[in-house]
Amino acid sequence: MKIHIEKYNPNWITQFFKEYNQLLDSIDESDVVIEHIGSTSVNGLGAKPVIDIMIGLKDFSTADNHINNIESLGYNYISKYEDIMPYRKFFIKEINEKRTHHIHMVEVDSDYWDRHIRFRDYLRSHKTVRDNYFELKISLSKKEWNDGDEYAKAKTDFIRAIETEIG
Repeated sequence: MKIHIEKYNPNWITQFFKEYNQLLDSIDESDVVIEHIGSTSVNGLGAKPVIDIMIGLKDFSTADNHINNIESLGYNYISKYEDIMPYRKFFIKEINEKRTHHIHMVEVDSDYWDRHIRFRDYLRSHKTVRDNYFELKISLSKKEWNDGDEYAKAKTDFIRAIETEIG
């Protein structure tokens, strides 16, 4: 499997806000927080053209209450990862058999939430690190992968080094 990395596309923010508004309307919870995460959320950073969205709930025990509403927006709920990440609900959206969006539903201020927000914000404010991350992604995209998870794991050392640096 080849990974396709595109140059930064300013339309990614528009795509996020379209989903943001639909998700906000569909989730019946006043304390919900919805953030654009991942590489498509970082101005100037090339990425796979998949919009990563993180939905933060104040009380994760309510997460199951929102699955049907999110599915009604065209997302597929993928429960298989909960064996290793029981603190996250994961959804994907595909258009014409092409993946376009991911949703990661977690508890606000959990470790998962904090790590993703800090990493995103660090890339937004550190151009050299952002550019190094893009170069890594370009070099990894030239390899053949069994699946997207294998590609994601190949980026882990870089990400963990940044997370260690920012605390």
